[in-house]
Parts: sequence; C-alpha cells; structure tokens
Amino acid sequence: MKKVLLVATVQSHIAQFHKPLINLLKEKGHEVHVAAKDNLAEKNGLKLDEPEKIFNIPFDRSPLSRNNIIAYLKLKKIFYKNKYDIVHCNTPMGGVVTRLAANKYRRNGTKVFYTAHGFHFYKGAPKKNWIIYYPIEKFLSRYTDKLIAISIEDFNTAKEKKFKTKIEHIHGVGANTDKYFLTSNKLIQDLRLQIGYSKEDFICVCTGELNDNKNQISVLRAVPAILKTIPNFKLILAGNGPKYTSLQKFITEMDLVDCVRMTGYVTDLEKYVMISDIAVSLSLREGLGLNLIEAMLCAKPVIGSVNRGHKELINHLINGLLVNPLDSEELSDAIIKIYRDQEMKSRMGQNALLHSQKYTRESVIEELTKIYELNC
Repeated sequence: MKKVLLVATVQSHIAQFHKPLINLLKEKGHEVHVAAKDNLAEKNGLKLDEPEKIFNIPFDRSPLSRNNIIAYLKLKKIFYKNKYDIVHCNTPMGGVVTRLAANKYRRNGTKVFYTAHGFHFYKGAPKKNWIIYYPIEKFLSRYTDKLIAISIEDFNTAKEKKFKTKIEHIHGVGANTDKYFLTSNKLIQDLRLQIGYSKEDFICVCTGELNDNKNQISVLRAVPAILKTIPNFKLILAGNGPKYTSLQKFITEMDLVDCVRMTGYVTDLEKYVMISDIAVSLSLREGLGLNLIEAMLCAKPVIGSVNRGHKELINHLINGLLVNPLDSEELSDAIIKIYRDQEMKSRMGQNALLHSQKYTRESVIEELTKIYELNC
C-alpha cells in the first residue's frame, strides 16, 4: 500500500477536479490525504469526503503573501510525520510551495508529481509571463519526478525547453460522464420547464469562476446585439467569484435582467448544460476548458476564445467556433450564425460529442493508471 498526498491551493480544486484520481487510488488499496486551504464553505454544498485525512493549509494565490511561508512550514511537518510515497501537487502556488518543501523527502524516496493545469507562459503570452513564470517552472522541474501537462502545447513546451523531469500528458482532469451525456429531447424540454425556460428559448450557458481571466463581461457585452436578431435569447452565467457584483450591476444597468440568469455556484450544473443550445467560454487564458468538454459530452456546439486550451478542443467550423475573446461583436455574430443554421448546429453538436470522448473520466483514469504505475 502506498500513501499519497494531493496538494492544491484550495480544497475546491481537489473536490472539483481530482475525485476520480482519489477513487482510483483508494480502489487500488492506497491511502490518500489532501492538503489545501479550506474554501468549501464558499462553494454551496461542494464536499470532499473521500480522503482519509485533510489538512487545512493557508496557501495564498499571491506569491508575496506571508501565508505561503506558513504553508511551507506546515507542509514540511506533514511530510516528516507521514512519510508519503507520492506527493502530487496542483495549481501554481500549491505547486511551487509543495515542491520546495518536499525536496528533502525526495532524497528518501518520495516521488513528487506536478500537474500543470495551464502554464502562465505560452505562445502569445505577455513577455512578463515568460520573464517571471518560465524560469520558476524550469527551475522547479528538477524538484519534480513527473510533470503532467493537460494540454498538448504545455507538453510540447516542456519538452522543447528541456525541463529536467519526466514529462507526461493526460487529456484534462476527466469529465464526469455520469452527469454529462447525450439525452433525449423530451428530458431537455422537461428540464427547461422545471428551471423556468420555454421550448422556444435559445439558451447559451457560460460556466466558470467569475473573474477577470474567465472574461464573462465580454459575453455580456454581446447580449444586446444578439437580442436584436434572437429576441428569445437567454444567457446562463453559472459560477461565483470576485466579479459577481460588478457583473450583476452591468446586467441591471443594461436592462438584461429578463434574459440573463446568474446562478451562483451550483452542484447541479449539468442541468443547465443539458437545457442549453450552445456553450460559450471567452477565457483569456485556459489550460484546457472542462466547462466546454462537459457541454461537448452533451452534444452541444461550443464557442471558445482563441487560446491554447480551446484550440485543442475546438476545430473551427467542425465542432464549434473560435473567436477573439475581446471582440463581443465577433461573439454575437458566432452565436447568431449557429442560431440561423440548425443543420450546422446539429452537425457541430455531433462532432463535439465524438471529439469529447478522449477527455472523459474513464479515458483520463486509464492515463493516470499508467502514470502512477498502478498495474505494475
């Protein structure tokens, strides 16, 4: 039996993205612990019951925060006491602090894995990102036994830049096929009525934390133009975050209350995805984009911003459309294009469903089984 510690900046990250890995490890007879800041109270019912132990570590997303020094010291005590076989860290600050704290224990046999959910340096990234973040990740690669990239671009970058570690690739974190799947039109229409929409509504869903990077404001700016052509257009913004108040203010000021719904954080997100006609994400930066994968599993055409993660998921005009994240007019034109061509909408949805299969929980579990060498 192995003892494994999963680390991230916040516990919601583990709860949202790594339960398949936890369950896989436990099924194989291993003991799993988690170390992350407890933020579950902010997530409206999100739970993390699977690990044997959970350590509340005061990580801070700001590199300059004193809390990260405290996190470093707490982690060293946890490593000393528990003597892990594998420490698997995630998220930028979780990855930096953990690898520094775990280096001493690597000499005693502990293996350190790091999943890069999207390097801050990438093709087209601001120059400062390459100046600041690239040297840090290149340096820390020597403290890493396996670097796991979820996007092909990040995998290739690590290879080309000769990171001093074994570099692996997986297809995301594994979308939940128990929740996201192709369903009948009758179920969709029944769900619409339950949630408060009609058969005639043309519904767009946009999910993710409400922050500057996810760029929901650009989606909202497109709505007035869309309504001129699609008067029954409805937008669902699902998620919470620091931009909630300002986005709500924009909706009120632009008189969009009747056509835009902000759900906050919900644990039944799949219902909103299922009733939608299309899914949209205008992130400025994206490692991959689980929200779009989930919509693709429901056979929805997707519209994504041009970035490294979305370009891996979306074949333009095949299973969706790629647009400039800062051009709301381009987004409104894309949505109207799909609305007007129902044959294209159906074709894109079917292609999206086919393309999404490599990103399912089942597919990613197979990849993680090999990385963890669980069949050896």
